[in-house]
Amino acid sequence: MKYKVGMYGGSFDPLHIGHLHDIIRAASMCEELYVMISWCKGRESTSKELRYRWIYNNVKHLNNVKIILIEDKAVSKEEYNTDYYWEKGANDIKNAIGKKIDAVFCGSDYLGTNRFESLYSPESEVIYFDRSEVPISSTEIRFDVYKNWQYIPPICRPYYAKKILIVGGESTGKSTLVENLAIAYNTNFVREIGRDTCKIAGGEEFMNKYDLYENMLRQKTEEINALKTCNKLLFIDTDAITTKFYGNFLLNDKEDIKECNDLADAITKINEFDLILFLEPDVDWGQDGTRNEKIATDRIKYSNQIKELFNEQGIEYISIGGTYLDRFNKAKEIIKDKFDIETIW
Repeated sequence: MKYKVGMYGGSFDPLHIGHLHDIIRAASMCEELYVMISWCKGRESTSKELRYRWIYNNVKHLNNVKIILIEDKAVSKEEYNTDYYWEKGANDIKNAIGKKIDAVFCGSDYLGTNRFESLYSPESEVIYFDRSEVPISSTEIRFDVYKNWQYIPPICRPYYAKKILIVGGESTGKSTLVENLAIAYNTNFVREIGRDTCKIAGGEEFMNKYDLYENMLRQKTEEINALKTCNKLLFIDTDAITTKFYGNFLLNDKEDIKECNDLADAITKINEFDLILFLEPDVDWGQDGTRNEKIATDRIKYSNQIKELFNEQGIEYISIGGTYLDRFNKAKEIIKDKFDIETIW
């Protein structure tokens, strides 16, 4: 340890691997390292609480690192980059740490500007880390998150990942399309839990409200967990609205139907999907042991009933029809148009 107290600050909006390299190096040189998160309500792309969480989860194994939030009132980045706000920020940092700062760490992009020396010298030694070692900036990530995905720490990625829901009636190729797209984009997917509960029940006609509760709750839990490890995109097979359809279709007791609908509506309120693809029932029907023969007699009717539930909630979706190959290719086209993400790495 060369220094007793060190400081490394920034907005970390968003956090990237370059920041973490510098924090690790600075922490190895200090008995105590204070990481100062600069924040201003309304100016950042991510909340201060989120950035605190991101940094905390990456440095919690470093017992000598402490994180402090520092607020400023500049309404724009240009306004912040003035002598007044830099000087005020330095004073706020010194007051927050409350002890002599022996070393101030910063990136080499400030080398030669005298910015940090004018604020912290001679009390503190200013140490520069080479920015070219990890050639990225928060500005570049904000401009194109997915092009710079490799520089985003895993803890940050769920915030930027896009969730794509695939829905539709029975035997429209949902499960196959979800898995195929996950393979094509080198990511993961959330399977339809209803297949498990249906098999345990012995068929759809024997399912009860508890099976439907399990479908919705496990589906949401698996989505939350899968989001933590996905690669830019997460594909999800079926949602609470579709389960609501099955509650109305399969259950007979009015109170059971109401309870199922209430849970479906509650989960739907917290669900956030970046894209919903609705598969039309224009491919051949196939029985896999979990499908309802009554639905097979009028697939368009029941498909429209699911659509109506989405319409009632004001939830937008894009319909896809045609062959299985048409659906696969169309889904890729929509993803490219909407998110500018391709299967080219």
